[in-house]
Amino acid sequence: MPSPESMNDEPCPVARSVDVIGDRWSLLIVRNVFDGMRRFGDFQRSLGVARNILSDRLKKLVNAEILEMRNASDGTAYQEYVLTAKGESLFPVVVALRQWGEQHLFEAGERHSILIDKHTGKPVPFMGPISEDGTALVPAETEVQKVK
Repeated sequence: MPSPESMNDEPCPVARSVDVIGDRWSLLIVRNVFDGMRRFGDFQRSLGVARNILSDRLKKLVNAEILEMRNASDGTAYQEYVLTAKGESLFPVVVALRQWGEQHLFEAGERHSILIDKHTGKPVPFMGPISEDGTALVPAETEVQKVK
């Protein structure tokens, strides 16, 4: 059984992923970095999170190599948090959460932010798992092969 502190021995990819990015603050930090935010103070103002919690989550994301710290791009003495390639690969996860929320957490006609494709100016199309032949997959058409 994995220790409560870490799921590094857990054979389930979902469990390991949730261990690293599954709490509210970590996901919202990643979302904000995708939206262009880089600095501690900006995260704190945007999220309204306590400094100690924000510091802990940022450290966890840096240790997991999702974010890295760099000198500020404007030449000031500040440090900035930027996504690594590993962090950028979380984009589909953030989009999937956004799209699920759009479908299930807003009343018809209720206003919300929209993710736009900069090239077309149109909303990003719904994403979902597809089979090898391109048809949409539903849960009943999949199964997890457990580790023995």
